[in-house]
Amino acid sequence: MFYRSIVSHLTIFNKVNGQVCHKMEQQIDFIFKAQQAYKYTLRTNNASVRIAKLRRLKDVIEKNEAKIYQAFKQDLRKSEFETAVTEVIFTYGEIDFAIKNLNSWMRPKRVGKTASSFFAKNRIYYEPKGTCLIISPWNYPFQLTVGPLVSAIAAGNCAIIKPSEMSPAVADVVADILKEVFDEKEVACIKGNADVSTALLKLPFDHIFFTGSTAIGKIVMEAAAKNLTSVTLELGGKSPTIIDEKVDLESAATKIAWGKLVNSGQTCIAPDHVFIHESLRDHFIGLYKTAVNKMYFNAKGDIDKSVYGKIINQKNYERLKNLSNEAIEKGARIDFGGTFDDANHTINPIILTNVQTGSKVMEDEIFGPILPIITYTHLDKVIEQINNGSKPLALYIFSKNEKNVKHIIKNTSAGGTCVNDVLIHISNPKLPFGGVNGSGVGSSHGFYGFKNFSHERSVVFQSSINFNKMIYPPYHGKEWVLKLLKKLM
Repeated sequence: MFYRSIVSHLTIFNKVNGQVCHKMEQQIDFIFKAQQAYKYTLRTNNASVRIAKLRRLKDVIEKNEAKIYQAFKQDLRKSEFETAVTEVIFTYGEIDFAIKNLNSWMRPKRVGKTASSFFAKNRIYYEPKGTCLIISPWNYPFQLTVGPLVSAIAAGNCAIIKPSEMSPAVADVVADILKEVFDEKEVACIKGNADVSTALLKLPFDHIFFTGSTAIGKIVMEAAAKNLTSVTLELGGKSPTIIDEKVDLESAATKIAWGKLVNSGQTCIAPDHVFIHESLRDHFIGLYKTAVNKMYFNAKGDIDKSVYGKIINQKNYERLKNLSNEAIEKGARIDFGGTFDDANHTINPIILTNVQTGSKVMEDEIFGPILPIITYTHLDKVIEQINNGSKPLALYIFSKNEKNVKHIIKNTSAGGTCVNDVLIHISNPKLPFGGVNGSGVGSSHGFYGFKNFSHERSVVFQSSINFNKMIYPPYHGKEWVLKLLKKLM
């Protein structure tokens, strides 16, 4: 209970003052040291203890589902259905998968022998890294907070959670859930602004898991480097979609419309822009409009705010308006949408055509319901353009041409790829999810999340039969040993 009062005081203090003072840094340090001490006890827990914690976490989440749905309506105007699918049920799947497989994950793995350990037992042990920091974003503030935490718990770690201050209602619910399940010496949730994150990043955590923009990811990695702390960075970037001539265009348009507009486009793996063969552009635009109208507009032709969310805040709303306006000033054309509701931070889905290469909408991650469409005649030119940019978090291919699909995959790099669909690769816990270079470092979900929060420790149990003494000094007369080793190797 003492730890709980400390965290409550931290939150109130930060709300009053708006920044981290020396006293608050001391209190953060106190919690960190408590976790650093407790991690040595926690690492001895077996699978059944960790599974019990995960079950308890799921039970408390279920009990608070109504509060979660209300919080998402408040922060993102997100419908209960969309919140359930993309946040709550997704998290249940992560918990259930960990519970089902944790015994197997924790079991030491056998590995092959070498000449130096021919009679030895060689194993890999997965040991917890220790005290971990999880900094989560505002766009999926439940899933991307609790998901990494599930992996941290499964791996036997302590964790400090820093939820985004930009989705405060969800942050409050997350904090309440974690207080009910864990003592803060094991899992603590510290709310606050960017100054709190800065204070936390000064501490020598054993691992940091950050989800957010590439720009802030660089800051996190730089801070981690000062303490030689390992990191997992789930970032973003511009995730392109390629549509070739041999395609089910209606299916492609419907899937892209859903993937682009779920959470009002505020999704790190949303299709950022579309490359389409010039012969299909107008047909695709018509099908995309039809799909969007069916999904998000009512019979009167108005956007249905019960299923279509809002932009998180004024800053991001203005950023998206500026991206659209700047593209238009440079020659782009709005082929669909373009209505901006300033009072409700709502941007009706937009299609931009004739977008110029130097436009910011083609350089910055859009992270909103604006879809630039770029035509092409030669597929290799598209591949060249993609490779000239930063490696994307996701790349989507719509084609029935197996040769083209293989050619694109072979000649590009991306964190993940879907062929004839979007987003769904994130839903399979058997697949690693993560970026590459500018779009991320490390992987998450399922075993890959467990592995990220674990140290793979090599252990050799040497046999009493030991031939290694052949390589001990003195070396005179042991030329035959070198010949033998060369053959064995």
